[in-house]
Amino acid sequence: MLALGASGVSHAQTPPAAPASAASAPAQLQRVEITSTRASDTEERRQSTAAKIVIGREEIERYGDSNLGDVLKRLPGVTMQGRPGRGGNIRMRGLGNGYTQILLDGQRIPPGFSLDSLTPEQIERIEILRAPTAETGARAIAGTINIITREGFNKHINDVRLSAALENGRLQPSVSWTRNEPVGPFIVNYSLSAFSTDRESGSTSTTVDRSLLDDSVTLAQRDVGRVREKRAGLHATGRLQWRGEQGIDTVTLMPLLIHGRGSTLREGTLTQTVGTQPVPYDTSRTDGDGSFTLLRLNGQWNHRLDAGGRVEWKFGAGQGRSLTHSLRDEFTAGALSRTLDDRGDTLDRNALVAGKFIRTLAGDHSLVAGAEGEANRRRETRTTNDPTLLANFGDNVSAASTRFAAYGQDEWNLTPQWAVHAGLRWEGITTRGASGENGSVEQTNSSSVWTPLFHAVWKPEPESRDQVRFSLTRSYRSPTLQNLIGRPSLNTRYPAPGPNTPTQPDRAGNPDLRPELATGVDIAIERYLPGGGLFSANVFRRQIRNYMRSQTALEDVAWSPGQPRYVSRPQNIGDAVTQGLELEARFRLSELIAGAPRLDLRANASVFRSRVDAVPGPDNRLDQQPGYTANLGADYRVPGWPLTLGGNLNWTPAYDTRVSEIQTAYQGRKVVVDAYGVWVFSPTLQLRVTATNLNPREYLTGGSVDGADPFTGVPIRETTVNAAPTYLNLQVRLEIKL
Repeated sequence: MLALGASGVSHAQTPPAAPASAASAPAQLQRVEITSTRASDTEERRQSTAAKIVIGREEIERYGDSNLGDVLKRLPGVTMQGRPGRGGNIRMRGLGNGYTQILLDGQRIPPGFSLDSLTPEQIERIEILRAPTAETGARAIAGTINIITREGFNKHINDVRLSAALENGRLQPSVSWTRNEPVGPFIVNYSLSAFSTDRESGSTSTTVDRSLLDDSVTLAQRDVGRVREKRAGLHATGRLQWRGEQGIDTVTLMPLLIHGRGSTLREGTLTQTVGTQPVPYDTSRTDGDGSFTLLRLNGQWNHRLDAGGRVEWKFGAGQGRSLTHSLRDEFTAGALSRTLDDRGDTLDRNALVAGKFIRTLAGDHSLVAGAEGEANRRRETRTTNDPTLLANFGDNVSAASTRFAAYGQDEWNLTPQWAVHAGLRWEGITTRGASGENGSVEQTNSSSVWTPLFHAVWKPEPESRDQVRFSLTRSYRSPTLQNLIGRPSLNTRYPAPGPNTPTQPDRAGNPDLRPELATGVDIAIERYLPGGGLFSANVFRRQIRNYMRSQTALEDVAWSPGQPRYVSRPQNIGDAVTQGLELEARFRLSELIAGAPRLDLRANASVFRSRVDAVPGPDNRLDQQPGYTANLGADYRVPGWPLTLGGNLNWTPAYDTRVSEIQTAYQGRKVVVDAYGVWVFSPTLQLRVTATNLNPREYLTGGSVDGADPFTGVPIRETTVNAAPTYLNLQVRLEIKL
């Protein structure tokens, strides 16, 4: 810039000679400030050696979603369990329950935390890694989703969003406020949101028993439930960033506060049209209330070394507490037949510290080495008027887990056409738990895993917009704390002591579980368009050992002496394999067809196939993995109007899963249509209208278990089908930039 200025002076008219005293005065140079911005989402994806999809603010806020799950369901290969608009477990490649690693600002989410606790307004971007890296962790057989909260910038941001949603005639208001303020060497950023919901979530469950001897119906029950849920919450995230002189040191503090309260009223009617076994009750009423509070502080210190490279330290500490209370009354022939009063208090504490060293070496090597340590503590306290439960398990359960990891990786620009990324990670986890009276029952589980990882990118030409990716990785899935030492959960319809039915089992943990190990390969072909669009095709395969699955079986249990009960318990059942094809396209129609409307199109489709060796076919797939899933979306800015319209179709087909030789599960088809419109009044004011689940349809789940009738001993197949209605959700949101 100074050179350009000097050049400009040399071509200007020569000024009159200055006095000697003025000529000798030192020249006054103006301050020059150089700023930079992060690369676009598409460019960051293109330059990453490990396969990574980046979703920025524009895509996150496009539909005005009220929860993060609705944002994620439109992404390639991502599916959501549960009814539309109700959140649920996030699954990559159709796999959940520990297969998908969820990170918050690069750290594993703390125990008890749910992504439904975050609102989209608090999210800066979402990164999806289809294969693990040594730095992000190897507990990611399906992949990793990294949620980045709002970041600090050297500019003023003061955004307010006022929303009102209507579902099934009930209003759901919410408000959010995001502020960013540079103050000297500090950047202060915070995001606050508050919400209130009032929803109806009824369901109808049908249970039918058929004799395996003559196919006659021996039992037919119908349970109709009407549920009213009310929730209110306050969420707050923030960043306080300090930058030292010349950027040698940077310190960032990231507090997080989540608090929510709710109440639930469920009224049920149980009718039995076939069968001689006693009906547990005719009607029931359950009043429940609870609260959840999470307070956490994450921090990071970056220090640039004089000799080159930098050191980065991270820490995190937090506490989450959940309080629950339910009072269930059951009535037979109009008279109160049973009351269950149950209170729970769960306290989770978590602390993490991590350090890493980053250094760029000669030959375009980027070396990263680090270590991590994490400790989790859980205490469960339960009081109930059911003497059977407390007599066998006590009113307290405590558990602790410690995790240590060390890793090293090297990202190397081998040639202008080749880039490689290699790493090695070791991770060890030890879990201890105690339950029963005075902690009389102790359980311990330890495991450790070495995971080598390799990624490569090849471009036909150095500046080519086409490239091919390769990944060869080892990853694993560790048992959860609950699966290892969880307190048995007894079925409430058929309380102990006494028998229960195959589809109404108790649930219990298994301290002998071993981690799953997976060897995987990923190959992707990508083409990037000049206007920011792309086409991508990705194939993957994972070979899994020690596959874990919950199976139901008849067991002799301590909580029902002399009367066996059906129990669902996780077990390692052998080997499995999963593979698939993922396609993605994103482009503006006018880029491909001259003169076409400026219509932005997005489409992705994924096909999955899996097999569990220990389970006979057909349908011996991994748990809850659909055969395929697809999204089709479009956005159109109306010419001459400050109006943008868009929509999305999300499709997941119905499928059956054979869990074991005697057990199956069913998941109904899920089709969700969303639409939105944005009217821009001015650069500081716009109105967004969103319609979610435009085609409400019943959400169907179910399954069957073969066993013996607990009352007659006749071999039966018991089948259940649960049908839950869904509703159209309309939302109006006013977005203001102050």
